[in-house]
Amino acid sequence: GSYSQLEDTAPRIVEHPTDLLVSKGEPATLTCRAEGRPAPAVEWYKDGERVETDREDPRSHRTLLPGGSLFFLRILHGRRGKPDEGVYVCVARNYLGEATSRNASLEVAGE
Repeated sequence: GSYSQLEDTAPRIVEHPTDLLVSKGEPATLTCRAEGRPAPAVEWYKDGERVETDREDPRSHRTLLPGGSLFFLRILHGRRGKPDEGVYVCVARNYLGEATSRNASLEVAGE
């Protein structure tokens, strides 16, 4: 067979995020890896809302890693809110379609 003609493929999630229990102020990583041709763009959603990372806001404490994982420099958790706690999914998209990961909940340990 000739492999020069690689076919484009819709994204599929090959590594899903798992539930995390993190102490506040600690770093955390929600894993997500997607495959597809062309390489899919990954976005994260928390409780149904798109998660902003340092790509949109340079001061954000959340970074989208090259493979698609979501890295938190430190888990924010204060009396006035729990901005990082919630249910996350990652969505990988290219022009052929999209794939959504399993839900992963991030909980902040002990108060």
